[in-house]
Amino acid sequence: MLKTISLSFVLLLCSVASLFAQKADTISINLENVKYPYPIKYFAVNTEGQDLRMAYMDIPPTQLTNGRTVVLFHGKNFGGYYWTNVIKALTSRGFRVIVPDQIGFGKSSKAFIHYSFHQMAKWNKELLDGLGIAKASILGHSMGGMLATRFALMYPEKTEKLLLENPIGLEDYRRFIPYLSTEDQYKKELTSTAESIRKYYQGSYFTLWKAEYEELVRIAGGVTYSGDFPRWAKVAAMTYTMIYEQPIVYEFYNIKVPTVLFIGKEDKTVVGKGLLSPDQQALYGQYKLLGKQTAAKIPGAKIVEFEACGHIPHIEIPTEFNVALLGSL
Repeated sequence: MLKTISLSFVLLLCSVASLFAQKADTISINLENVKYPYPIKYFAVNTEGQDLRMAYMDIPPTQLTNGRTVVLFHGKNFGGYYWTNVIKALTSRGFRVIVPDQIGFGKSSKAFIHYSFHQMAKWNKELLDGLGIAKASILGHSMGGMLATRFALMYPEKTEKLLLENPIGLEDYRRFIPYLSTEDQYKKELTSTAESIRKYYQGSYFTLWKAEYEELVRIAGGVTYSGDFPRWAKVAAMTYTMIYEQPIVYEFYNIKVPTVLFIGKEDKTVVGKGLLSPDQQALYGQYKLLGKQTAAKIPGAKIVEFEACGHIPHIEIPTEFNVALLGSL
């Protein structure tokens, strides 16, 4: 009888410990409990009858200002929190830096709306107008590269330079990725766990995994514990559809602003890659080729390539990336 009670007590303690561990790991879908490196402000957006909030950081230069501004557009699986070292490098050289979390991402509203790169570009233009910024260099990473390209196409007069860090969308995914409806993608997103996210990051984003990258997993994986995770998953599915259905690859020829591509040559990112067989996967996402091909399409574009580097140069090789970025500015 005593053994039975002791076993039950141990199981209860384990259950309670597990509950507290999960609670400690939980991240809200608007990242309220994620500390950003600089103060957050909010820009009001009204669309489709909804009042939304677009979070952003506005960081002044730490050295004598050079009068110039750089805007940082994050990738699909990230928010403004992963730009810290780039912000420090830029502000130390006199740049003002604006770091938005796009609607649907980071600390911004997770809205059920029609997601569009055109609409996102317009919101960012309105944000810059509201901040009194007439012209800025736009740096976009991954999905942010698609958005930055759309911004430069729509607002060349506001784009001093277009800077693309391992942008996705260098191929038309509709040509070779099987179509998934937003609802089917939503069901797929619902199966995400912290462990599946870690495995994806390890296999897709970096050439060599380091302990410091666990913070990225903690944030992305933490939202899967949230009671609001289904809303996060629905928005993630909607923005996947945006990427799939709104290619920019055919419009690189139309870019009219100075452009620099920063390419980690070991990157093999393909949106929807898991829907392909291993043989098919080997045919696409070859950034060592795609970077050069894209630079050739953009009038006057320059390219900076990084050896032994994957999808996120500004994290994997921060010093080398920042030197190249500042040199390009």
